[in-house]
This record gives sequence, C-alpha cells and structure tokens, in this order.
Amino acid sequence: MDYKKIIAERINEIIGMDVEELYKIIEVPPKKDMGDFALPCFQFAKVLRKAPNAIAEDISKKIDKSGFEKVENLGPYLNFFVDKADFVRETVEKVLNEKDNYGLMKVGEGKKVLIEYSSPNIAKPFHVGHLFGTVLGSSLYKIFSMAGYDCVRINHLGDWGTQFGKLISAYKKWCDEEALYKDPIKELLRIYVKFHKEAEKNPALEDEGRMYFKRLEDGEKEEVELWTKFKDLSLREFKKVYDELGVEFDSYTGESFYSDKLDKIEEELANKGLLTESNGAKVVMLEDYNMPPCIIKKADGASIYATRDLAAAEYRKETYNFDKSIYVVGLEQSLHFKQFLKTLELAGHEWAKDCIHVSYGLVRFAEGKLSTRNGDVIFLEDLLKESVQKTREIIEEKNPELKDKEEVSKKVGIGAVIFTYLKNGRERDIIFDWKEMLSFEGETGPYVQYSYARAKSILRKLGEAKESVDYSKLVSDVEFDLVKQLKNFNDVILHAVDRLEPSVITRYAIEVAKAFNKFYNAYNISNTADEKLKNARLALVEATSIVIKNSLKLIGIDVVEEM
Repeated sequence: MDYKKIIAERINEIIGMDVEELYKIIEVPPKKDMGDFALPCFQFAKVLRKAPNAIAEDISKKIDKSGFEKVENLGPYLNFFVDKADFVRETVEKVLNEKDNYGLMKVGEGKKVLIEYSSPNIAKPFHVGHLFGTVLGSSLYKIFSMAGYDCVRINHLGDWGTQFGKLISAYKKWCDEEALYKDPIKELLRIYVKFHKEAEKNPALEDEGRMYFKRLEDGEKEEVELWTKFKDLSLREFKKVYDELGVEFDSYTGESFYSDKLDKIEEELANKGLLTESNGAKVVMLEDYNMPPCIIKKADGASIYATRDLAAAEYRKETYNFDKSIYVVGLEQSLHFKQFLKTLELAGHEWAKDCIHVSYGLVRFAEGKLSTRNGDVIFLEDLLKESVQKTREIIEEKNPELKDKEEVSKKVGIGAVIFTYLKNGRERDIIFDWKEMLSFEGETGPYVQYSYARAKSILRKLGEAKESVDYSKLVSDVEFDLVKQLKNFNDVILHAVDRLEPSVITRYAIEVAKAFNKFYNAYNISNTADEKLKNARLALVEATSIVIKNSLKLIGIDVVEEM
C-alpha cells in the first residue's frame, strides 16, 4: 500500500484537489506523537475560504479512516496514524518478495534521460578530482534507471582543443617512446608540464602549439596520427580505472566527433543574427543577460569548446530526442554552461530548458587545489590502491581470520572512497581524512557495509524466517522505526531524482544502518524465547539487508557478506 497515495485519494474525495498535488504536500512529521503522515492545510485556505485549523477539523470528521489506527487534527495539520501490524506486514513482505527489484518504479517510463559524466581529458591523468564527476554521474544513472527512466551514459571525452597542439609540440621535442608505452599518462603528463615550463621562458612555444592544433583541425596526416595514438593509449588507461569502479558508458563520443559539425553551428547563429565579430573572433553577445560573450570561433579560426557543446547538444537532441540532458561537470564551469545554454535558447531551441548542469565541488587535500599544468597531481589509481591497502591493514588488525580478505579490502576500500564523495551535498568541497573515511563507526561507507554484513551474519547463524510470519509481533518503537525507514526507499529515490542529488540516497543508507543497529543492540534475536517473534525479527533482518544492499548499489558500492 502507498499510504501517501491513499491519503491523497481520500482527501481528493472531500475537497476535489488534484491527487498528484496532494501527494506532494503530504509530510512525515518530525515527532512520533504527531503521527506517521501529516497533511498541512494552509494552502487550502484561499480556495475553501476557511482557516487552516477549521479545514483540518472538517476533513478529520469526513475522511474514511479504514486502514489507519486514527486520524486527528492538530491545529492546521491533519495527522494520520497507520495500523502498525498492517504497515509492518505490507512493507516487509513487499521487500522480501521484490528483493533486488525493491525500489524499482515506473515513474520515468517512456522518458529518455542523457547523463554526461566523467569526461576526462585525453593524455592527462585521471586524478582524484575526476572521481567526483565519475561516481556522481554513475550514481545518477542508477537512480534514474531505478525510477524507470530510459538512460544513456555519455563520456564526452576531452579529446580536442589547443592543448593537443601543445602536446604534439612537446612530443616532438621531449617524448621518451619507451616510457610512453610503459606508462602512457605519466609520460604524456611529464612532457605536457615541461611544455608549460619551457613556454614561460620562450612564449613562442604557445604559438607553435596553436599552429599544430590548427594543422590537426585541418586533418594533416602526421598530427592526426599522433592525436589518435595519444587517444588510444589514454583510453586504455582510463578503462582500467573504470573497471575498478564498476563504471560503464554507452557512448565515448568526445569533442572531436563534433569537429565536422561546427560550420553548421556558426552558420545557424549567423543566420539568426546572433554572431558578432570581436577582436577578430566570432562571438554571441550576452551582455543583456549579465554574461561575457560566448566565443564561437577564435581569432585564429580555431574552434572552442562552447561551439562543440552547441554541436553536441543539437546532435543529441536529433539522435536521442531526450526529455532531459544532464551535464555532470564541476562547479567552476557554471559560467560556461550559463553562456552555452543561453546561446542554445537564443538560437530558438526551446528544449534548451531540458539541458541541466549538475555541478559539484572540489576535492582537497592538505596541499589545496590540484593542477595538471604544474604537475602536482594525486592519481586516482594511487588513491584507490592506498584506500584498499589501509582497509587491509584494519582487517588484519581486527579480523585476521576473515576469508577473502583481498576481495573484502577492495570492496570496502573503494566503497569508502565513493561514499566519501557522495555523502554530502554535491556542491560541497571534499577534504580527505583517512581516519574518518575508513572508520567502521560513524557516517561512513564501512559502517553501512558492516551493518549489511552483520545482518547477513545473523541470517547465516539463525537461518532465514520461515514462511508463515506473524508481523503483529513487531510492536516495539525500535522495530516500527526500522520498518518505516525501509518503507521510505521509494520516496527517497524520487527525492534524489528531483534534486539530482545522490547524497539523498547515501544519507538514507546511513539512517537505515543506524535504525538497524539500534534494533540489533536492543534485542538478542538468538535468545528470543517466543518463536513467532524470533521468526518475525528474522524477516525484518532479511528485509533490512535487502534495502541496505539496494541503496548502496544506487551509489555504486558493492556489499560484502562478512567483515
């Protein structure tokens, strides 16, 4: 039973307001004595021409109360107290029946959502900053898919631009071929950093870099071959990291794919009277919108990433006819997205409103912000290895007899990193603290994974619940609070979709783990004398393990059966 839907339908019968609108305003009260659900009546006052208190009192007298222990008005609120036995039975049975599909919905059925994420630059290292957008986008894909949307995962590789001219120049001067094939990214980073250091002493190198990129754009054989080499070697390295994280894509179509579509964009903007010449460059003026101009073509005739984004947006609309196109890109690119999306809108594309920039913050260590140009980079591969190693050390100390230590260390170590990235609001910066991140207590990945392992340990020891379960036995506040958390899963998923915010799921996983551990500490199930109560509690343990597993899956974390 969807209690919120039942309440909305019954309120609709009395006041005639749209069921979907009513559904949205039904709340979960902050205190238990205020009921399990509440309807605030403030917004009905204008239409019904009555005070909210009087409306709440009126509805409480007329509403069908079947399926609820009681319905009462408290000031301007109408409070609903569910029948606990029915609520527990219906919720736990639903989880146990649906298992891995618990939380799956049809809300987005028939709607296509594109999610562009990760999008690293070719020939540059996959560093700790890239992980934020990668796990954020991957989680959004899983969340939207769970809500029933048809999703397409796009890795818009940074494989075009002036930096490739600079890299070609650097390659010709300083590249060590043996080092390049042994560790492509590190060698390409080394020569890229060297180029910028040398260019500080000899600014003519910058012109040389621009010249090589122009030759690449013009399709010159040598430059195209070198660029292809850089791209193939880089992708090979990136895929190693994606495999470690369990991240996948449906398309690796990068910026270069759109290079033959840029003239069409320039022509379209010119025909609409949007293009202006400024210092030799072609731009779209956006001063009326308090923004600097959006550059479409630089003075030397080379394209810029705004032009490629415009071409990509039009291509994706034609190819996929999306309902929503999400760009998971750092907060520092906010101005670029405002300019590009405003230009798309001015070009007459009303669907520009369906293109959304999902921004995220920075990753910081004690040294501060990271910069590829200066070479002070913490490689993501190294970070993941260190997390796995530190987790292994903790396991050796706490549970040296554990089976599959290597696999558990990997799942918990990598899970701890992902959890840290997705724990708080996405626009907040992340500051790494190893001690906090790998703690088995507090609001961490290992804590939630340990809660799942604890549930599975109980089920291994005592066996799963027998078929006939008397759910009326689960009457305590601790048990009911845990069931209420399990019931909330669908609402939490929809909230995450609405806010484009995986941390909603992460916070939920923490709350379920907390409620479960409170239940675990309150009752020793193995010593429960009443067999019916013991059986009901085992059913609740199994249902909890399913919900923890499903919620962690939505943020890209694997569970472990033992820890």
